[in-house]
Amino acid sequence: MEDFKKLEKKLQHTFAKKDLLKQALVHRSYLNENPTFPLGHNERLEFLGDAVLEIIVTEHLYHAYPQETEGELTDWRASLVNAKMLSQVAYALEIEDYLFLSRGEAKDKNTKARQIILANAIEAIIGALYLDGGTKAAKTFIDTNILNHLEEILSLGLHHDPKSKFQEKSQELYNITPRYEVLREYGPDHDKMFEVGLYIDKDLVATGNGSSKHEAQVDAATKGLAKKKW
Repeated sequence: MEDFKKLEKKLQHTFAKKDLLKQALVHRSYLNENPTFPLGHNERLEFLGDAVLEIIVTEHLYHAYPQETEGELTDWRASLVNAKMLSQVAYALEIEDYLFLSRGEAKDKNTKARQIILANAIEAIIGALYLDGGTKAAKTFIDTNILNHLEEILSLGLHHDPKSKFQEKSQELYNITPRYEVLREYGPDHDKMFEVGLYIDKDLVATGNGSSKHEAQVDAATKGLAKKKW
């Protein structure tokens, strides 16, 4: 775990301060089991990296798409910097192999919690890159691993908010605002799942599932759009 040469190659940056990269990979849970560990957890680096990521993505979109509205660019940015996208970047880079986790967290794979840990680690790595190599190092990483997904996002329409689109169509065609109702909650407390029903008036249009109520609502709206062929 201590040899980061392979990871540095993937990040396209050789760290002058190796501990910055190492700290970016330290989850808070690891320190609970290893109180004498010489470095802190990655949350301060994550805080910095989140801001760096947002400004670099925002600046790119601002200059590359001068004809687009602020609202459209906001949707595009959100689709690039959300936890789902960042966790996918982490999986592609095999960041999971380098994380410092507690024994419990290390076993708890393929959960929403792991997705969040991985997304946060990407933000922390961006913060570490920025501190060690400046804007150039951070921008190289973001261009190569995050902004490169924009074309796919736009071509597949992943930047559209399904809930907003379903509501607009429902109001346009029926003059009714759709509603969402939690039908059931299931799974263990640390990985709870929700099933939500999407209704137009009293008619159940679709059901959706997710690890949060919002995620389940988005899933239901996506299925509702497909069912209605909107």
